Amino acid sequence: MIINFDNASTTYPKPETVKKSALNAIEKFGGNAGRGGHELSMRTSEAVFSARETIADFFGAEPENVIFTLNCTQSLNTAIQGIMAKGGHMIISGMEHNSSARPSAELARNKKITLSVAQVYPDDRRTIESFRSLIHSDTKAVVCTIASNVTGQILPYREIAEICREKNICFIADGAQACGILDIKMSDGINILCTAGHKGLYGITGTGLLITDGKFPIKPIIQGGTGSSSSSLRQPDFLPDSLESGTINVIGVMSVKAGIEFIRKTGAEKIFAHEDRICRSFIKSLSRNKNIIIYRNPESSYVPIVSFNIKGVPSEKTASFLAEKGYCLRAGFHCSALAHTQLGTENGTVRFAPSVFSNEKDALKLAEIVKNVTVSEKYKKTIEII
Repeated sequence: MIINFDNASTTYPKPETVKKSALNAIEKFGGNAGRGGHELSMRTSEAVFSARETIADFFGAEPENVIFTLNCTQSLNTAIQGIMAKGGHMIISGMEHNSSARPSAELARNKKITLSVAQVYPDDRRTIESFRSLIHSDTKAVVCTIASNVTGQILPYREIAEICREKNICFIADGAQACGILDIKMSDGINILCTAGHKGLYGITGTGLLITDGKFPIKPIIQGGTGSSSSSLRQPDFLPDSLESGTINVIGVMSVKAGIEFIRKTGAEKIFAHEDRICRSFIKSLSRNKNIIIYRNPESSYVPIVSFNIKGVPSEKTASFLAEKGYCLRAGFHCSALAHTQLGTENGTVRFAPSVFSNEKDALKLAEIVKNVTVSEKYKKTIEII
């Protein structure tokens, strides 16, 4: 039996309604949205627009400002490269996923922009001041993850957004680990929200969202067919068309709509409380063992993610051993080089991430197995059970 505690990567299992929505899309929405006046195309177009409305309402946006992407990585690249197309200074947090950090660093390496990295502290006031102190006269954008994908730490994104509003700086938020469990709204001061459809929104893989308030124009990084202005060689300059070239993933879009409807019916607060309770039980059980390091600080708030290590055991070894027992956890650097540099975790961490479908009993069984893992004195990198 497989027990998935790697839901920060992709939620599994999916709600039954999401599965049904994907099948329904395959059966009914076989047209290309916005490309044609025939029945299949029109039916598909109406379904996609309905999904835009559902998503827009969930995040407090306008339907035309909801852009469908392949994943959060594409959303962040579109936002970062599109906003910084004419150069300037940008700030990112020291806990950013590589989806933000790599395109930012590449722009800086090529001398197209200047880049600063804001230190993140357990104390929100120090984090806020870290961002504030790095603002220049030519700062055009701030990129900040709402919650770290490594530790789950929630950053003071609303306060950072307010600083950006005062300075007329574009605030780009990465909501991959927060959307679906925290009440994220564009009215929080977010100018551009990037998130995954396949994580906390319970959609299928190959889905992402870019949602904008329209204040800061985003230059397209991909151009092509949009179904509009087809007689012109110029990319349309209106949303969502300007940022949605090519055929969208209709099946995925409908699954995200169903995922959001599932969240609304269940209640994001209830989902968070359930997952958080499992994390706290897991932490409480592990904390009794002095050989286990848990990467949490009492001064900070967290989404339901727990990063830990067993002293002397590489994270990959721990996760591999647990996989043999039927537990799915991710190990290593979690595509977040900056965060691990800040944490000082040279060999990465093991990440525990439950979902609404996880249960406390399985988490406590896992904790007991983890507590009984030690390092052989003879073979320092070998895991054994005592």
